[in-house]
Amino acid sequence: MNKILVKLYIPMIGKEYDVWIPINRRIYNVVRLMVKGLNELTNGEYCPKIMPLLYDKNTSLPYSLDMSIRESGIKSGSEIVLL
Repeated sequence: MNKILVKLYIPMIGKEYDVWIPINRRIYNVVRLMVKGLNELTNGEYCPKIMPLLYDKNTSLPYSLDMSIRESGIKSGSEIVLL
């Protein structure tokens, strides 16, 4: 399977979503797609001024934007924060 299901938390708007993300993409590309999708989904409510980062919800550590999802250790069921 080329996608995993994660729980995505967005503190900026106080919402959370279950999101399918591709494991072979770089985190930078996934974040860009998330921002675009969330902006459309929330009718412009989510519109960050700078590129947000992904964080592990349990450890509060950021994921490197240069890593792929597979390399980062994110797996199905992971809880991540877009901040």
